[in-house]
Formats: sequence, C-alpha cells, structure tokens
Amino acid sequence: MSTTEEAIHVKDEIIQRGRQIYDEELKQPLEAEHKGRFVAIEPNTGRYFLGDTGTDALVAAHEALPASRFYLKRIGYTYTHKLGGYGIHRG
Repeated sequence: MSTTEEAIHVKDEIIQRGRQIYDEELKQPLEAEHKGRFVAIEPNTGRYFLGDTGTDALVAAHEALPASRFYLKRIGYTYTHKLGGYGIHRG
C-alpha cells in the first residue's frame, strides 16, 4: 500500500468511527441541548469537545489531545459546512 493509500485509509477510518460514535452515543443527548454547535470527536477514545464554531471545537480538542486526529460534525445537521457565494452577475 502506498503512502497516499495509507493516508486515505486512515482518513476513512476516522470518518467511519467518528460517525459511529456520533450516531450511537452522542446524537440524542447533544441534539437535545447543543443543536447548531460543533463537536470534535476523537475516534479511538470517544472523547468529544464542543464549540460554537468548528475552529473552537478543534482548538479545545487539540489542546487536550495534541497528537490526535478528530472527526468534526455540526450537531443536528447533515453537513458540517456549506459552499456558497454570490457568483458572477453579468448585465
């Protein structure tokens, strides 16, 4: 397996485990009180960190577990972020 393939595999494992922890353990309690906030989940331990922004949640997570990688989720939403803009208007 190449280095790129290994990196993709690790990323996929983080996503899969993070989603599993969120869906099975955190979804119900967090959506009841923290909808719209962000949660950073450490996939090996299940520890999680909340923030009003994705950056806030990740900063708290990295301060507590600096060598870890995290799964980031916006609580109560299908997608964590959206892409958008005004586009080009031509007259």
